[in-house]
Amino acid sequence: MELCVRASSLLLGLLLQLLSSVDVVSAAQKFGINYGQIANNLPDPTQVAGLLQSLNVNKVKLYDADPKVLTSFANTGVEFIIAIGNENLQSMAGNPGAARQWVTQHVQPFLPATRITCITVGNEVFSGNDTGMMASLLPAMKAIYAAVGELGLGGQVTVSSAHSVNVLATSFPPSSGAFREDLAQYIQPLLDFHGQTNSPFLINAYPFFAYKASPGSVSLPYVLFEPNPGVRDPNTNLSYDNMLYAQIDAVYAAMKAMGHTDIGVRISETGWPSKGDEDEAGATVENAAAYNGNLMQRIAMNQGTPLKPNVPIDVFVFALFNEDMKPGPTSERNYGLFYPNGSPVYAINTGAGGVSGRTGPFDPYSAQMFSSASRLAMTSGMGVVVLLGALFLRASSARTTQQRKKVPRLNE
Repeated sequence: MELCVRASSLLLGLLLQLLSSVDVVSAAQKFGINYGQIANNLPDPTQVAGLLQSLNVNKVKLYDADPKVLTSFANTGVEFIIAIGNENLQSMAGNPGAARQWVTQHVQPFLPATRITCITVGNEVFSGNDTGMMASLLPAMKAIYAAVGELGLGGQVTVSSAHSVNVLATSFPPSSGAFREDLAQYIQPLLDFHGQTNSPFLINAYPFFAYKASPGSVSLPYVLFEPNPGVRDPNTNLSYDNMLYAQIDAVYAAMKAMGHTDIGVRISETGWPSKGDEDEAGATVENAAAYNGNLMQRIAMNQGTPLKPNVPIDVFVFALFNEDMKPGPTSERNYGLFYPNGSPVYAINTGAGGVSGRTGPFDPYSAQMFSSASRLAMTSGMGVVVLLGALFLRASSARTTQQRKKVPRLNE
């Protein structure tokens, strides 16, 4: 009898821990995911909807307004950022009717079943040399914003645009962050628009590029969120232990220099490739697992940056799938958390990643994600529990790992 009581108590305790862990993870999955589709072998959007629901990921960013995707996610509660391509900016800037037609066709029919919460107008427009497109960006944004308001959707949908972190001329130290002088004529009125409409400033930031460009002088632990001595901003005395946070605070400083402290910063893209060409230093499975795993842990902790410690970082990880038709170096086709067949590209480490060599492979994503509903529910439920435990094991391990003496470089 005593043995049965003990066994029952143990089972009850395990059950309660399981249930509480699932609840916590459900609340903690606060990162978003970029769902790109430059590939010829991706699963059907209905399968993707089931996958993301099983993982408790409730924010998705698209690079278009694919009606099949938006329909597949109806009544799931997942929030969507949808996009207008750069090729449409100049026509919309000069034709408010075109902007209204776009919103009528690509937004209005899907609300409220699909939660479209933001429209990005253009992507990294300031990264090229097309001054006509740069000049058209804000008028196009204003046209879309006006159309959203006229159709009665202003309380549901914001309007923004995503920019490369290279719009900054200076990012070190973060308090000296400043936008490029040649872009000031475009960015100042853009910031005024964001302030007036209470919309976020979106940044695509990849510490991987800084390491790839200079692996000899940029600290790998610093860019991977691994234990490191960090760097101190001499102007604010704030200490930074990772490059992404430094980049975010540099954007805040750059906006402040233009008179704005009323605009939030969201990371619309960040990630790390699991494979690259021979000259792409750091593009490995181990580093990708460390970067994304450590980042997800910090998001789950509601962590803010040193400058804004009470404002949790808002991040969209790039990307959901490897995309086999993307041009460019090998890394461009290997940012995905998943292969198109639904299997994970890598397991997120439970130890200190590739730096210390103590890795504990675990797979938060079931390889059976596209099988029966009952198997999906069981594997995903166990997966999120293991994810939570792994993240906190990583935090514990990180606190006991000896810090490296190499001083990282903060800027890209």
